[in-house]
Amino acid sequence: MRIFPILVLAAMLFFWLRNRRRAAKLAREAAVAGADLLPPERQNTDRAAADPEADAMDAALAQGTWEPAARALAAAGTDWERRSCLVGVAAARAVEDDAWLQAWRAAHPDDPDAAVIHATAKVWVAWEIRGGRWAEDTTAEQFAGFHRVLREAREDFERAASLARPEDPTPYLLQIPLYMGLGAPHDALHELWAEVTSRAPYHYEAHWRALNYWYAKWHGSEELSRDFAARAAATAPPGSLLTMFPLLNWYETHDDKAPAEAYGWPEVTALVDAALADVAAARPDHPRLAEVRHLLAYFLTKAGRHEAALIQFRLVDGHVGAVPWSHYKNPAKVFCAYRDKALKGALGAGRS
Repeated sequence: MRIFPILVLAAMLFFWLRNRRRAAKLAREAAVAGADLLPPERQNTDRAAADPEADAMDAALAQGTWEPAARALAAAGTDWERRSCLVGVAAARAVEDDAWLQAWRAAHPDDPDAAVIHATAKVWVAWEIRGGRWAEDTTAEQFAGFHRVLREAREDFERAASLARPEDPTPYLLQIPLYMGLGAPHDALHELWAEVTSRAPYHYEAHWRALNYWYAKWHGSEELSRDFAARAAATAPPGSLLTMFPLLNWYETHDDKAPAEAYGWPEVTALVDAALADVAAARPDHPRLAEVRHLLAYFLTKAGRHEAALIQFRLVDGHVGAVPWSHYKNPAKVFCAYRDKALKGALGAGRS
């Protein structure tokens, strides 16, 4: 009778060795297939995708030269998506050092681009004063400074809007974080939103900022954020990327408590497939296209759709400045871990 336990142990050892050899072989195949993929230390954590123009503009601003930013914004013309993106890059640099912006405004006091960058940077300075802690962990002094600078920024945005082209939504949509910070009531946000959508009804960044306002952690609720995202996706034309927002809302409200199988649920699969179709229809140079690809790569990997996920990962590899990776302390490491899981999964599916 002692032979039975020995046979069981032998069988266990056989399967363990076989699985170990398969895992080693898969790891070797993944190393070969992923030879073109970049390691964590070569991932750019500031941007979602390569943007040579924005990089060159930012480098010039870091050297105190504002003229390249002025030329880039002038070249953007009425591409409002590109315009708000470039304003964001310049405002981020101004938060660190605004000497170049002061020089620009001194040379051209009524320049609408300099004005909207100044107002946007002021809002970001306010948020830095507040800090990222929960309200109960934020001091009275921080709140006082936060609200004081936001009130100043409101006046700056009024001036920026007066200088801008009448059809430009930028000085309106970039006020949404100001409204969040000041706790503006829903009616006030609706009025601001009407100013935005009358100029650019399908503006991606505007919807992203507005969705943040409608989250329960700010001034909305799960129902309000879900409804806002659903309306955006239902009314937008293909290629606008607004089908991203029901998916993003699901991630923000469910990801940390959803079971693993939730990513394969029919309703989640439908959201992913809608976003994939939107990505396929989008213009290749859409400034926010990579942001959608990053979230799709995450959802597709979680759902076990590894080959589709790997396509998205390859298209954004080298840049990890996007949700969901930006929510982690080491976004590059997490990005590469999911990407490598998709790679191994795709190889396994290819052999089956």
